[in-house]
Amino acid sequence: MSAWSCEAVTFRYPGAERPALDGVSLEVPAGACTAVLGPNGSGKSTLLRLLLGTLAPGSGTVSFGGRPVDDWSRAALAREVGVVPQEEESPFPMTARELVAMGRYPHLGSWRREGEADRRAVAEAMRRADVTELADRLVGTLSGGERQRARIARALAQEPATLALDEPTAALDVAHEMAIFELLRDLGHAGTTVLLVTHNLNLAARYADRLVVLDRGRVAAEGTPPEVLTAELVQRVYRWPARIVEHPGPGPDTGAPQVIPLAAAACGGTGSGPA
Repeated sequence: MSAWSCEAVTFRYPGAERPALDGVSLEVPAGACTAVLGPNGSGKSTLLRLLLGTLAPGSGTVSFGGRPVDDWSRAALAREVGVVPQEEESPFPMTARELVAMGRYPHLGSWRREGEADRRAVAEAMRRADVTELADRLVGTLSGGERQRARIARALAQEPATLALDEPTAALDVAHEMAIFELLRDLGHAGTTVLLVTHNLNLAARYADRLVVLDRGRVAAEGTPPEVLTAELVQRVYRWPARIVEHPGPGPDTGAPQVIPLAAAACGGTGSGPA
C-alpha cells in the first residue's frame, strides 16, 4: 500500500534552464521509513513540496492516500501529515512550548482550547525530541539545532499517521542526530509513514527501510539500502569516487552499506566523474 505515488511528474521553476523534476515516477510505501537522497540541486525538496501539494506539477500526477493531492483540503491534509520544513521564520515571539503546541492546531481549530489529551501529546512530543527543558525559552533565543528539535516536536505533537521532513537533522549535533534517526526508524516500524529528505547517506542507509536517489531531477535508483547504495551509483550520481563497506554493528543496523568517500587521487581522477 502506498502513502504517496507520483506518475511521470515534471516541474520547472520559472526561468530555469532545465526541469527541477523530469518524469519522476515513484511510490512511497505506507507504514515505513523512506529517505530521499541526492546531490544539491537534484530535486529533493521540490519533490517533497509536490508531494505536500504546495507546488503543482507541470505535468503528471501526484496522489496521497489514493487521491490526487489537489483533491485534499489544506486542513484535511494537515491532519494527516506532520511536516518539518528545512527552515522557517517565526512571525511573532513565542516560547518553545507554544511552538510545539501549534502541532495540535489541525485538531483544535481556531477556537477550541487545549484539553488534557492535547497537553499530554505536547509533553510527550517535547520529551521525545528532547526539548522539555526549553519549554519556556523564546524560540528566537534557541540555537539552530534546538529550534529544529522544537519543530520536530511540533510535528510529533500532531500525532499524524504520516511525517514528512526536509533535512530534519541538518543543524543537530551527533547525539541528537542519532536520536532523531532512531526515533524516525521506530516510528516507521510502529506503522507511521516517514518520508525524509537528507544528505546523510550513511544514516539513511542505517535507519531507512527504503531509499530513493535523485540525480538532476530524475530517479537514479530506488529500493532497499543494499540495493541502492553501490560504489557505482555513488560515483555516478555524486561524481566522486567511493568505497562501500558494511556497518560493523552491533545493533539492528549491522551490515548496512556505508559510504567511504575516497581521495580523488586514489582513483587517478579529479573527483568530478568516473576516473
